[in-house]
Amino acid sequence: VAPPAPAPVAEAAAPAPAAEAAVFKVDAKMVKDLRARSGAAMLDCKNALTEAVGDIEAAMTWLRKRGIAKADKKIGNVAVEGAVASYVHFNSKLGVICEVNSETDFVAQNEIFKEFTSDLAMQIAANPSIVYISSAEVSDEEKAKAKLVEMAKED
Repeated sequence: VAPPAPAPVAEAAAPAPAAEAAVFKVDAKMVKDLRARSGAAMLDCKNALTEAVGDIEAAMTWLRKRGIAKADKKIGNVAVEGAVASYVHFNSKLGVICEVNSETDFVAQNEIFKEFTSDLAMQIAANPSIVYISSAEVSDEEKAKAKLVEMAKED
């Protein structure tokens, strides 16, 4: 007579890899808030929040680094053409002059570009959250923070 077969042993399921278990879930409200604050695309905001594990400030820094990296591709292009626009509020207590440069005179002479510069001057005047008028007004702490972001970018 043959001995009885051993009872089957249940194998324990392998634990999920740590990378899959640690993925941060980004909700739509967080993406909307970051998008409103940064003006970046939704997918970029989602990726930034995922990288920053939900920290808005770290996500803003991530977006700045990415934007700076994109700007490196155009470093050789020189914007020597452009337009100047002004806006004076109806009570003459507020005025703005702004210069917007472009790479070609074709763009600078375009009616849409001229309208854009005029609209930009008006928006600057209408924006109550303008923090600095010139670089001399920026605190050393803010300059140091911006320098850290620049130094941390990937080359």
